[in-house]
Amino acid sequence: MSEKRSIFEDVSHSGRPDATMTAGAISRPRGARHGIRAWLVVLAALLVLMIAVGGMTRLTDSGLSITEWRPVTGAIPPMSEAAWEAELEKYRQIPQYQQLNRGMSMSEFKTIYWWEWGHRQLGRVIGLVWAVGFAGFLLARQIPAGWVPRMLWVGALGGLQAVIGWWMVSSGLEGERLFVAPYRLATHLGLAFVILGYIAWYVFELSRSQADLLQARRARDRKLFGMGTGLMHLSFLQILLGALVAGVHAGRIYTDWPLMNGQFLPPFAFDLEPLWRNFFENHSLVQFMHRMVGYVLFIFGLAVWWAARKSANAATRRAFGLMALVLVGQVVLGIVTLINAAPVNLSILHQIGAIALFGAILWARFSAQYPPAQSVRGAKA
Repeated sequence: MSEKRSIFEDVSHSGRPDATMTAGAISRPRGARHGIRAWLVVLAALLVLMIAVGGMTRLTDSGLSITEWRPVTGAIPPMSEAAWEAELEKYRQIPQYQQLNRGMSMSEFKTIYWWEWGHRQLGRVIGLVWAVGFAGFLLARQIPAGWVPRMLWVGALGGLQAVIGWWMVSSGLEGERLFVAPYRLATHLGLAFVILGYIAWYVFELSRSQADLLQARRARDRKLFGMGTGLMHLSFLQILLGALVAGVHAGRIYTDWPLMNGQFLPPFAFDLEPLWRNFFENHSLVQFMHRMVGYVLFIFGLAVWWAARKSANAATRRAFGLMALVLVGQVVLGIVTLINAAPVNLSILHQIGAIALFGAILWARFSAQYPPAQSVRGAKA
């Protein structure tokens, strides 16, 4: 017959598995979750830096300065004047140099080279941090049950990103293009945000115990979660359109607002043939689409925030309030960037703002799916 226990007895000292070990939800010590979360936070920070450096690489027109893809040996930059001259000679063979930068000095070439080299080097560092971290946790048998496929998925997406990066660069090395194909640039940036989204969600999950998540899910707000999901997809579309704007340098034309050249639909919006090219390469139409989706995102985002004000959970209300605040800031920053003809400093701030908004939407969506426990008065427990 089992021994009777007081209802006030701490079950963690009862000799039975605690709540975080039940139902096979977690089979590793709680400390493993904290360690993996810290590792993922480092990866996320590096990825944010990677996106920012990638933006500067694009804004300085540096992305085609390295004309070869050498994943291993490319980590070593030119170490002599002869090596630098060889790199510049390779650059002289592509259309961008011949039609845009003819006569570029070695000093000017080194400036754009270092931006592209730094961008690629960051990619190598991220890959190394992922590989070392994953191997270390795996060998130490510290990965919680069910998390190995998730970690492998992040690594696989990172490998795919490297391939797509070269696919993007290669589009500007031959033919008549002076820059990379805008749809390839959008694919490259979009995948970066996909990877960042997965990592952020995993960090959110690892910040709380599995038992806490299971309990919180029972109180989830299905409507707010669904609206947050729609907002996430809409913001992702806007990010892709922003990449197209950047890819064709459309942010430096039609700098009046709210109209475009004094009218709602800009001129020459469908001048390219075949018709589908206008949606990717036409300066007028690409900027118009970015503006229109921005308006829809702004209105829908505020509507979601308004709906979230009725949430019974204070933490959920705060999360959506933060999202709305970042959204307003990003819209204002976008307008300021546009009317100033997209200078480098404002353009990179606008891109960082997109990261902040995407993260805020993810956090609000997570808070609706897993609302933290709170007291009857609504204070966070």
